[in-house]
Amino acid sequence: MKNVHELVEKNAGLLAVFILISISFGALVEITPLMFQQQTMKPVDGLKPYTALQLEGRDIYIREGCVGCHSQMIRPFRSETERYGHYSVAGESVWEHPFLWGSKRTGPDLARVGGRYSDDWHYAHMMDPRAVVPESNMPAFPWLDENVLDGKYTAKKMEIFRGFGVPYTDEDIAGAQEAVAGKTEMEALIAYLQSLGTALK
Repeated sequence: MKNVHELVEKNAGLLAVFILISISFGALVEITPLMFQQQTMKPVDGLKPYTALQLEGRDIYIREGCVGCHSQMIRPFRSETERYGHYSVAGESVWEHPFLWGSKRTGPDLARVGGRYSDDWHYAHMMDPRAVVPESNMPAFPWLDENVLDGKYTAKKMEIFRGFGVPYTDEDIAGAQEAVAGKTEMEALIAYLQSLGTALK
């Protein structure tokens, strides 16, 4: 009789079933306990949902691939906390869908960038990064200052986020299009960046 492992290894369908069972069990053991820990499910004190403009800015951040070069998660190491500030905690990200923690730092971590620089600094940096940071290898994003938002789908986005547990009110959703219409993508992105890390001091 063949060894049992040989039977499994030579039968692709059976091997796939056992792999799925193993992954499912591992995920269950790792993820399920986190669903019952208050520190991972409860927002930190002072956390506010993104405004309509900030939410649009977040979508622009995703669209332009900023997460490919900038992380938004400070690890609890002295070298990181001295440079960027307090390490990231789960309660800051409970309303993030999807998470934008990232893993690559071609540019600096942005988890605590909110309020660190002025809106004018961010504008200059987006238009010509090397004008404010000479060693930067970030590309310029001048089209963001030309593209104007209409807010057509902003309220719908907020309704979807409310379905995920983000506490948007009916008033927030009703005023979303008006809050966004006529603003440039640059203004939206800067509003988003200025909100990052401001809940945790």
